[in-house]
Amino acid sequence: MTRPPTTAQVAQMIVYSLKQSPEGQWSVCRSGFSLFSDLRLGPAITLAREVARDEHARSGRSVCVEMPGPESSIRLAQYARPEPIPLVAAA
Repeated sequence: MTRPPTTAQVAQMIVYSLKQSPEGQWSVCRSGFSLFSDLRLGPAITLAREVARDEHARSGRSVCVEMPGPESSIRLAQYARPEPIPLVAAA
C-alpha cells in the first residue's frame, strides 16, 4: 500500500532539464544525471515531457521540464496539482 505524498514532498519541484552536447545532440537530465542522450531537439522535448508527466501521475509531485535559454531557463512544461480553492461561507 502506498502512502500519499507529504506536503514537503509535493512542495519540492522535480526538474527535468534538456542539455545540448558540443556535437549538437540533446540529453534529458534529472539532478545532473543524463537519463537519455544523443537525441534531436524535438524528440528530446517530447520524451522529457512524457517522463515528467509520468512522474507527476505516479508520485503526485510537481514536475517541470526546462531547457537553457539565452539569459535564463525556459520552462517547456509544468505538471502540478491545482491549488485548493478556499471555501467562502455564504453570508
